[in-house]
Amino acid sequence: MAIESALIKPVVDALMALLSRGEKANLKRNAEAALREAIRELLLANPDENKAEARIAIAKAAGILSEDVVLAEDMLEKHRATKAKTSGKAATGRKRKPAAAKPDDKPAVKKAPAAPRKPAKKP
Repeated sequence: MAIESALIKPVVDALMALLSRGEKANLKRNAEAALREAIRELLLANPDENKAEARIAIAKAAGILSEDVVLAEDMLEKHRATKAKTSGKAATGRKRKPAAAKPDDKPAVKKAPAAPRKPAKKP
């Protein structure tokens, strides 16, 4: 019996090592997928910053230290800076006017229609 147990232990140790390696590979694969999703989220018009930040944290926790992590963090930082800079502004860059309290306060003013434009001449 002692010989059999002596042979079983190295086999069990080898199997446990393979299993842990497989789990690490699976974790890394999932973290890389989360990082791709974070970058994809940040490329959207209205990204969810919290989701992207969580996915970046997953990638860091899994030990992924690639240029993709740096890219995602940089994109998140730039998005937050742009969001803070442009909050309260209209799409044209002008500050938004406060909404009128009642529509009956001011009479509606109609503008004359703009004159049709002439097409540009080609040289």
